[in-house]
Amino acid sequence: MTVRPWMVAVGFCFAGMFTVGYLAATSYLVLRDDLIGATMARQARMQHDYEDRISALRAQVDRVTSRQLLDQQVVEGKVEKLMQQQLALSERHGKLDALLNRAEGSGVDTPDTIPLPDEKPPIGERRADAAGAIDAIMGIAPQKTTQLAYAATGESVADRADRLFSRVTLSLKGLEHEQLNRIQSLTAGASEQADAIQAILRRTGFEVAEGAAPETESDTAMGGPFVEPMDPSDPFDASINDLDLALERLDTARRTARKLPFGNPSPQSSITSRFGNRTDPFLGRLALHAGIDFRVSTGTQVRSTGAGTVVVAGRNGGYGNMVEIDHGNGLTTRYAHLSRVLVKVGDHLEAADPVGLSGTTGRSTGPHLHYEVRRNGKAVDPMRFLTAGMKLTTYMD
Repeated sequence: MTVRPWMVAVGFCFAGMFTVGYLAATSYLVLRDDLIGATMARQARMQHDYEDRISALRAQVDRVTSRQLLDQQVVEGKVEKLMQQQLALSERHGKLDALLNRAEGSGVDTPDTIPLPDEKPPIGERRADAAGAIDAIMGIAPQKTTQLAYAATGESVADRADRLFSRVTLSLKGLEHEQLNRIQSLTAGASEQADAIQAILRRTGFEVAEGAAPETESDTAMGGPFVEPMDPSDPFDASINDLDLALERLDTARRTARKLPFGNPSPQSSITSRFGNRTDPFLGRLALHAGIDFRVSTGTQVRSTGAGTVVVAGRNGGYGNMVEIDHGNGLTTRYAHLSRVLVKVGDHLEAADPVGLSGTTGRSTGPHLHYEVRRNGKAVDPMRFLTAGMKLTTYMD
């Protein structure tokens, strides 16, 4: 066999390839465990880092969720407090409405708003504003975790809830302050009117008894189950009690004044002779004039000056036709020289009810009305009562 050069070259190529393959296989077998170990270690490190990242994210989510639950509980607690405060104010407003109606019926000024230094809106608008803020807070409370993130303005939901809470708290405190101011204003007005009436009555010789008996038994009707009293330290309840006492004083003073003869028996008529010593028109010597005379023409209607019961109605010596009315408290009034008597003994009259028609009967020089006021049978100056009646007109509406 002839060995050619190319055959030698092919043999050397096969031998080289075999040698390279052998060396590569030997190296692979030697180094395989180290490569596999390194690869597995790298994969383990990547998995560990991934799990650490997941744990950190889970912890962050748990913190955010816990913060949301805490914020929600805090907001719900604040809302509950605000709802209780608003309910208390509503109940107070109900009590206040009843007293306002009573004060209005008593003629005490009851303005819709009490002017404050910062010119706050009326109570109704402020109550609506507070209710709207409460609704807004209640809408914030149940929001999801993702909504707790800061908005573009940098304000979180919790911060917004705190801001609204502060707003509604100030609004409700403002309402309470206005209610207290309103009550105190009404109390002062009722006390001033009661004091003025009492002062006028005192100048006429009458004192208003505190807690005077009411006009009818129905005015004292009361009842209900026993309930422990409210906290006396509450300023609102104390103010309500003060206003109730002031209105009761005013009502008592007015009831007392209405029972007394403070009216005018002949309005628009001039006085021709006053109370006191004067020259007697028949005898021409000094004598006591026990009343006052009004210039009226015959047939003019004469009216009762106060509520009372008729005790005399008819002829009575020099008085001519006379009506005498008992007003209680030892006080009586007499209307003399009447041409006609329109009432009878036992009749109960109210103030301004007609008692008769003027005339010139009895010891009289001409048509006029002789009017007397007597206390415990003794004549007193009727002008004291007429003057007091004019002053009381302002406080008796």
